[in-house]
Amino acid sequence: MSDLPVMDVPNSRPVVGETVLELSGVIRRFQQAGNVLEVLRGAACAVRRGEIVALVGPSGAGKSTLLHIAGLLEHADGGVIRIAGRDAATLDDAGRTALRRETIGFVYQFHHLLPEFSAEENIVLPQMIAGVPKAAARERAKELLSLVGLAARASHRPARLSGGEQQRVAIARALANRPSLLIADEPTGNLDHHTADDVFALLTDLVRGSGTGPGGRKDGFGALVATHNLDLAARMDRVIELRDGVLVET
Repeated sequence: MSDLPVMDVPNSRPVVGETVLELSGVIRRFQQAGNVLEVLRGAACAVRRGEIVALVGPSGAGKSTLLHIAGLLEHADGGVIRIAGRDAATLDDAGRTALRRETIGFVYQFHHLLPEFSAEENIVLPQMIAGVPKAAARERAKELLSLVGLAARASHRPARLSGGEQQRVAIARALANRPSLLIADEPTGNLDHHTADDVFALLTDLVRGSGTGPGGRKDGFGALVATHNLDLAARMDRVIELRDGVLVET
C-alpha cells in the first residue's frame, strides 16, 4: 500500500483553465560536423492550467531540447514561446531568468536535492532566492511537504529518504514558488515500477487538483512531462509525440 496522502480530486479529465505554455513554429538547429541538424522544425503545442500533457518520442528526437526551450533554459532559433501569456522573445536574459523563476517549476529524472540541507530547507531555499521572507517560506515548505505526504520527514536530509520520497520532495520544491507551468523530464525514470506509479499518481492529482473550479483556478498550473513510459503517458490528459522535429497529438 502506498503511504501517499489520499487526494480528494478524481483522476478524470480536469476542468482546465487558461493557456500557460504556448509554443508555435519553434525551430532549433545545431551545427554538427559541418552540417546543420534541424532538431525542431516548427514545433507547436499548448498546455493549460489543470492538465498534464505527456511528451513522448524516441531517444534523440529532441525532447530535452524542447523542454529546455519551453523552460527558457535554451534559446530557440525561431518561433513563439509564451509562458503564462508573456512572450519570451521580447525579453532579455535577465527578463527570461525572472520569468522562469516566477512562472516555471522543474522536476528532473534525478532529484538534485542539496544533500547538506533537510527536505524542508530544500523547499525553503528557492523561495528565499525569489525574495520570500524566511518565515513565510518555511510555512509554504511545511504545507507542501504535508501535501506530498512527507510532513514527518521535514527534518530529514536526502540521504535518509527513499528514492520515492526524494522525488516527492523534488516535486514539492518545484511547486514552492507557485509556478504556472511545471516541466518534468522523466520524473519517474529512476524509480522502480511501484514507486513510479505512486509518484506519478501524486503528480497527476496535484496538477488536476490545481485546475478545479470554473474555468480552472488562476493559481493552478499545467504540466508538460517527457517520458518513455507509454503506460504512464496514456494516463495523462493528452499525449504529444515529437516526430521528425514537429509535435503530433496522438
